[in-house]
Amino acid sequence: MERALIEAAAAAARGEVPVGAVVTDATGAVLAAAGNEVEARNDPTAHAEILALRAAAARLGSPRLPDCTLTVTLEPCPMCAQAASFFRVKRIVFGAYDPKGGGVEHGARIFAAPSCHHVPEIVGGVRETDSATLLRAFFSARR
Repeated sequence: MERALIEAAAAAARGEVPVGAVVTDATGAVLAAAGNEVEARNDPTAHAEILALRAAAARLGSPRLPDCTLTVTLEPCPMCAQAASFFRVKRIVFGAYDPKGGGVEHGARIFAAPSCHHVPEIVGGVRETDSATLLRAFFSARR
């Protein structure tokens, strides 16, 4: 989670919503890390999770990441949760819960849908305060 928080802080410094994501393999080695790049790419799908998952898959040369963990500072939105399912990640670890836009524990609850073909292990609330503090500070500065 530390690396994901570093990516989130870097995203905030670039004017992006401070969300960071890291994909690690079964040994814990970092395969890919990213922060949000929605504004920089003019692409609403350029969430940290999507960027990190794509980079990890490219690095491994596989569209599936069955032994990997996606660690992210904020509960994944429905798009990112579905992508994690498509990538077949083993586990998702996230920091802050997102009652408004989350897709795992809140909102669409992607993994509870009968149409979801792969359900990863979910661990929420890891360094929740640190993740939430980054987000609050970012949005407070913009209001």
